[in-house]
Amino acid sequence: MTISPDAGARLALVTCSALPDLHPEDAPLLDALAEREVTADAVVWDDPDVDWSMYDLVVLRSVWDYTSQRKKFLRWAGSVPRLVNPPNVVRWNIDKHYLQALEDHGLPTVQTTWLEPENGYDKRGLHNRFPAREDFVIKPAIAAGSEGAGRYTATDANSRRYAIEHAKNLIEAGHSVMVQRYMPEVDSHGEIALVFFHGTFSHAMRKGAMLTGIDDPNAFQVEEMEAYKATHAEIEAAQQALAFARARIPGRNISSRPLPYARVDLIPSGRNPVVMELELIDPALHCSLGRDAMARFADSLAAEIRMGPDSNNIDLA
Repeated sequence: MTISPDAGARLALVTCSALPDLHPEDAPLLDALAEREVTADAVVWDDPDVDWSMYDLVVLRSVWDYTSQRKKFLRWAGSVPRLVNPPNVVRWNIDKHYLQALEDHGLPTVQTTWLEPENGYDKRGLHNRFPAREDFVIKPAIAAGSEGAGRYTATDANSRRYAIEHAKNLIEAGHSVMVQRYMPEVDSHGEIALVFFHGTFSHAMRKGAMLTGIDDPNAFQVEEMEAYKATHAEIEAAQQALAFARARIPGRNISSRPLPYARVDLIPSGRNPVVMELELIDPALHCSLGRDAMARFADSLAAEIRMGPDSNNIDLA
């Protein structure tokens, strides 16, 4: 079913200066929205000449430079009328400390140790907080994709030395650091990404291991996604994570309208898939890998215009 808002609706698909014409995966969205009587423009988020008030909806798509300009980006997000996903969601999701909240709620997440800059770790202090066995990953709490990440081997002295230097450099730059156990299922099965539109499951993808950790701990493979048939347990785990976010994000509650788009990254692990990340800012949705997924995405955005602002989602600056 095609959902159309009132005729003449205008929408901004927000990108970064490196992708002024959108990522190729998002380009078909322009025509899909036009079929629903929505005029869509690709707009760079930090272009000072843009009048954001002219748009009925402003949708984050490929703002991949936001992590290096976090404060500026958050100020911008808070100033834009009808931003999707909304500013309170962006503020909560931009920092991966939200994973601790998921774990505290009892949801299976990747085992993480947090290293905060204010604690003033020396090299021995860092060494003592790394796993004694197995591989582990170090990455900043605020980053996109594999940015700033490295994979290390706990039982290799040289690898631990590189890990200490990596963590030390991140901390000295003011970053909170995540130390996560590397789950072998990533190598044997891959990560699973599940996409939801207004809370309804749309499609899933699988990607192989990105951090190799063999010759260079900071080397990673190019992300390659393939279509994947999600299991009932994986869909349920993703829905539980999204339900928690809807209830706990400041300004939202259980009565809030489900987000127009969301992606949940999981690692299969026995009966209980483990949450890797919630992607609620500008996730790659890979609609080309799901049958009619682009149409569902366009319908979701058209419906969001038609429904108007959600009174149960309040932006708390």
